[in-house]
Amino acid sequence: MASVSGLRMVAVAVDARDPETLASFWAAALGADIVRRWQDAHGTPYVEVALLGETVLLFQAVASPTEGKNRMHLDLATPAGSDQQDELGRLVALGAAVLDVAPDHPWVVMADPEGNEFCVLPAE
Repeated sequence: MASVSGLRMVAVAVDARDPETLASFWAAALGADIVRRWQDAHGTPYVEVALLGETVLLFQAVASPTEGKNRMHLDLATPAGSDQQDELGRLVALGAAVLDVAPDHPWVVMADPEGNEFCVLPAE
């Protein structure tokens, strides 16, 4: 049996040119709340969006956009009883873009307003 280190995830940090706008997009997309705004010792602004439990999405300001493909992305499940296409339309209306609708996969690859990729899966 593997030993447990005692670490727990507290945040998923996302670099953002405009953390306030990106946090607002993700809060609306996830039906979540912005729970905190703060600055670090260097004056870098951060905006936190509540997730389940104590974990937050943490949007931190950076000077330059991410280039190339994300090394990590979120996979989001369409809520039970909802239609994936309706959910895609809602996200596009919030500012997301559809990047890839691969017919051989059940998910759709999208990008948030700053180009960060994420996938939307159908309801289970």
